[in-house]
Amino acid sequence: MGKNILLWIVIGLTMMSLFNMFAAPMSKVDKMAYSTFVEKVDHGMIETATIRDRHVSGQFRDGSGDLKGFEVNVPNDPTLTKRMLDQHVQLDVQEKEEVPFFLSVLISWFPMLLLIGVWVFFMRQMQGGGKGGAMGFGKSKAKLLNENTARVTFEDVAGCDEAKQEVTEVIDFLREPSKFTRLGGKIPKGVLLVGPPGTGKTLLARAIAGEAEVPFFSISGSDFVEMFVGVGASRVRDMFEQAKKQAPCIIFVDEIDAMGRHRGAGIGGGNDEREQTLNQMLVEMDGFESNEGVILVAATNRPDVLDPALLRPGRFDRQVVVPRPDLLGREQILKVHMRQVPLAADVNAKELAQGTPGFSGADLANLVNEAALNAARFDRDKVMRADFETAKDKVMMGTERRSMIISEDQKKTTAYHEAGHTLVAKYLKNADPVHKVSIIPRGQALGITMQMPVEDRFNHDREYLRDQISIMMGGRLGEELVLGQMTTGASNDFERATQLARNMVTQWGMSDELGPMVYGEREHEPFLGREITRQTNISEETARKIDAVVRKLIEDNYDRAKNILEEHIDQLHLLAKALIKYETLDTTDIDRVMEDKEPLLLKNTERPPSSKRPPKEPSSKVDIGNDTESSNKTGSDEAGQES
Repeated sequence: MGKNILLWIVIGLTMMSLFNMFAAPMSKVDKMAYSTFVEKVDHGMIETATIRDRHVSGQFRDGSGDLKGFEVNVPNDPTLTKRMLDQHVQLDVQEKEEVPFFLSVLISWFPMLLLIGVWVFFMRQMQGGGKGGAMGFGKSKAKLLNENTARVTFEDVAGCDEAKQEVTEVIDFLREPSKFTRLGGKIPKGVLLVGPPGTGKTLLARAIAGEAEVPFFSISGSDFVEMFVGVGASRVRDMFEQAKKQAPCIIFVDEIDAMGRHRGAGIGGGNDEREQTLNQMLVEMDGFESNEGVILVAATNRPDVLDPALLRPGRFDRQVVVPRPDLLGREQILKVHMRQVPLAADVNAKELAQGTPGFSGADLANLVNEAALNAARFDRDKVMRADFETAKDKVMMGTERRSMIISEDQKKTTAYHEAGHTLVAKYLKNADPVHKVSIIPRGQALGITMQMPVEDRFNHDREYLRDQISIMMGGRLGEELVLGQMTTGASNDFERATQLARNMVTQWGMSDELGPMVYGEREHEPFLGREITRQTNISEETARKIDAVVRKLIEDNYDRAKNILEEHIDQLHLLAKALIKYETLDTTDIDRVMEDKEPLLLKNTERPPSSKRPPKEPSSKVDIGNDTESSNKTGSDEAGQES
């Protein structure tokens, strides 16, 4: 930005200087006719005159005696000079200025040169200032990483040992090909890294660049496609030409789904620019010309939208899955990120890994960073366990909104809502243990009940999912049974419970009435890259039966939750009163409150003094109103939907 501003300032100053240099004088002068000029000379009205070739300029006195400027073109009149001298005119003669040839050409061509320069400048900007200037559209934007680039090694990558092993073999092949070729093996043409966002696909590619002792080209899938036809295909050709000169080498294409989607899905048909780019990529990877020693490594989190021709053996020979890390993987990732952080003695990476199920590598990196920021906020020298607990709550549940003013009535409603979730979860044997319950507003929710699974879950049985629906119903029931009213706070619970029940019936075959069948298949639109509709390959009678089964499933679990709360109504009151008083309870405090004991309140988190809530005056009148902003949720509900 600074360079662009400086360039425009220089251009503006240059134009102003040239304009001032060649512009005509701006003084007010009269363009006088020759006959008038001769008449004024004869009457002695001309005071001064300057003769330059056939041009005369000077000053004359008008009828009122004021001096005014004039200009006049005169013919070749030898008597004119004598007549002015006779009238005592102050006369000066100047020679005609000869403009140099180069300067005259510059003046005449300057506007055209300026337009050409502006056009070149904008074309370079449109191409990102790439190589070749305005004519370098077809040049590849791939960056060749060198030794000066910040190096990432396999020691910096954790939680994906199988993926590291796959790419390590590729690096070994490039370093020592004879080790594999002596048995008839061939070097793979391409490796596709597949996995959810944040699992470390790009980091793994950077580690390949750090470990491989070969040239490494890096480019994004979106860098190929431009507004000009044929640019993408030209860049693919240029990229592979550069790679062949550096072979053996590795090319890394990040987010390859930007240019590798299914062909024929766009409005332009097989003739659009993106498909031409993909066709050229297919030819370069496995065409008539061999690219020995050039390995293409690509990353995507949407392999389902890639063209099948791109995924066949001979192009991407290997698909390396980089999944979300398990318990051991999360512990290893945390240790990697904790290297740069001074830790207190009470920090245990394994304990943190157990409390972060479903976290990706990026989530864990963010967790460590948030913990370090929290420690810095308190001017600590080391990051403590309390900082990690605060960071975990912030990442999983959202930032506390302690400045939000909540009436005592709404606080009581939220307390019974969350107490209902908690109590139902405590008495269902298939439910995950309740880790923490809070009525402090976080994110969009006025309160939250967070459940923490004992171990990583990779699938869910029917009883577990039924218990999840019951837990979601517990919030509304806690309000109904005690306060006798309904609020909008349960809307998110009902939405997720309905979607979970419908998936159980239509997708996972968990209903006895409809059996193990899938009703309503998803339709993928490769060009849009998402599901946009669902095939209605079911009859109206079946649709009515599905609605009835889903309704019965929700009502049965609603009744289960209601029976639990009615049977343990005293504990519901105890939990709600404790939440109103203490706002947040952990699992130990919940058990003590349910036994009618005082909570230990061994808080794992500390807060800055500035974040403490001001005391509120107690309200003697209980008048519960609807809360349109409440969006209470239980912490384990997402796990049920992910199955």
